[in-house]
Amino acid sequence: MISRLIKLSVCALLILSAFPAAAQGSTTHDFSYFEMVEDSLSGLAHTVLRDSLAEHRLEADAGIEALLKEALAAENAFQYTFPALKGISIQYPQDSTFRIFTWQLYVNENEYRYSGFLQDNSGHVYPLEDHSASVRMPEYEVMDPDYWYGAVYYNIKQAGKKKDRHYLLFGYDGYELFRKRKLIDVLVFKDGQPKFGAPVFQHGPGKVKHRVVREYSAEVSTRLNYDDVLEMIMFDHLIGQNGPHGEGLTYYPDGSYEAYKLEKNGKWVHIEKVFDQVSEEAPRPSPIL
Repeated sequence: MISRLIKLSVCALLILSAFPAAAQGSTTHDFSYFEMVEDSLSGLAHTVLRDSLAEHRLEADAGIEALLKEALAAENAFQYTFPALKGISIQYPQDSTFRIFTWQLYVNENEYRYSGFLQDNSGHVYPLEDHSASVRMPEYEVMDPDYWYGAVYYNIKQAGKKKDRHYLLFGYDGYELFRKRKLIDVLVFKDGQPKFGAPVFQHGPGKVKHRVVREYSAEVSTRLNYDDVLEMIMFDHLIGQNGPHGEGLTYYPDGSYEAYKLEKNGKWVHIEKVFDQVSEEAPRPSPIL
């Protein structure tokens, strides 16, 4: 009997080869090729997220990467928004100049891998290669698409005027069994090329971060997102304490909030305490995806 793993490989190959004419000839009025790809990507993503066997998840992850790379290279790909795609995050900025696809692969309880593609509105595609495990100082590095701090992005905030335009990428990193991370990366385009990380987060005199990485206990939920009403980036204040499972020091929200507020100089200035009152219990926001 053909194994599930081989079936996944055959499925991906059939999809890539069955519609070469459609891939080259798709127009804004005929998205049948992309709809076929979208359905197959959703099936592969379900395997990546739900299958109990690591080899099946790894094979499906490779299938997503190959199939999506092929689809994004097709004519008029940027015009198709993949509205029914499940299991893969797609984020657009306000100006719709690009979009980012990201997804998560659970390898084992202490290893998560991330993959993605950035596509600009001219159709150029940049594969994103996760090197978060080897980054020594993630809050202070400028990175390229092939040297990327991997995450699943759940929001994009466009900021700054055209000359200093930057995009804040809010992401989730499964990290390890007892500890999770959320982050704010910064995307800028220099001479048309994407760069991740920029010195925009001001923490007092002489301390500027290129991205923000917040680590917290896997037992809790934390907030990290832009608030349209307050016009600030809001996030939980975290305090360190020993975890209950022998994992050592980890971080928990204490019910108070910190923030970043955009100033006229283009910097997001840290606000140590947003409200005077403290919640009786830590907040529990809705799931990201």
